[in-house]
Amino acid sequence: MRSLSWAGRILLALAALLLLATLVSLIGTNRGVVRMLDFVREPTIYLAALLAVLALFLARPRRLLVIGMLVVTIAVNLWRIWPYTFLAGSSVPLPDDVDGMSCARVLSLNVLQSNDRYEETAALIERTDPDILLLMETNQAWLDALEPQLARYGYRLDRPLDNRYGMAFATRLRVDRAAMVDTVEADTPTLYATLRTDDGARFELIGLHPRPPLPGRSTAERDANIARAGAQTPDGLGNVLAIGDFNDVPWSSTTRRFVREGGYLDPRAGRGSFASFPADKLALGWPLDQIFIRDGVKVASLEIGESVGSDHRPLLARVCVDPMATDGDLPDKVSVVPRPAQTEAP
Repeated sequence: MRSLSWAGRILLALAALLLLATLVSLIGTNRGVVRMLDFVREPTIYLAALLAVLALFLARPRRLLVIGMLVVTIAVNLWRIWPYTFLAGSSVPLPDDVDGMSCARVLSLNVLQSNDRYEETAALIERTDPDILLLMETNQAWLDALEPQLARYGYRLDRPLDNRYGMAFATRLRVDRAAMVDTVEADTPTLYATLRTDDGARFELIGLHPRPPLPGRSTAERDANIARAGAQTPDGLGNVLAIGDFNDVPWSSTTRRFVREGGYLDPRAGRGSFASFPADKLALGWPLDQIFIRDGVKVASLEIGESVGSDHRPLLARVCVDPMATDGDLPDKVSVVPRPAQTEAP
């Protein structure tokens, strides 16, 4: 039997490596190096498909073995991301029926702390004019650069940090309460806010930017924090909007737990993954920036915006809240914190 050519040997080795990585990714573990494999399921499918085509011509006489391994690799990864393909069923209508509801424009963006193209993000805010603005990786330099845009909002809550986990929140909606809290790791804030639309419908907003899984580190506390962030909102309302850079993909076990325990729906399901990272290679990228809704929160539009110099693309949405799904007034004992336009010190 003829031996494999050098090209065939390379294809065989790559096919074996992709299959091994795919099988390892299914292990139920909190090790960061394994959890990171969830991020590249889509690119792995594309790479495996390309290698399978090459194997038809270059992997004789072992092409069936090579192609077989690649088919298994594609099948396993496709199974995991299936809800985010165009072949799967959708969870919610898009656009949803929002007649008679008060709506708000939403902009969520990881600005990339080292990105100094401030004017592009400023122009994005000017152009989209969001009613709810969540910026991540904001340090004091970013807040200073965007001060003209942020100053136009009636309510602001800022947590400038130099560790790439700073956060800035601004809104035109009425704010019943808002806070940025450290849950598991210090200086890694999570935003919780209770907002009211013009017609009085209340909903809670969660803004998440947890630390990513890293080689050599356990993700146990991080995963538990993400799950708790969605399931245990401060006011316990049914209406919830969760957005932010989760440093995770929607098909991971962590984010699926967040959805399951919080009872969320994903407007992206059945419509593609809405990849947002890396900003300059979206065809091979993955969706790190998330949006989830619950109960009376509806989505009228959703898109990934153009690059503004960050390694993430902005997530843009128009969300509405059903006034018939309000949860009543806040208890008298609940105070409004902090005051509008107050900046939280780092």
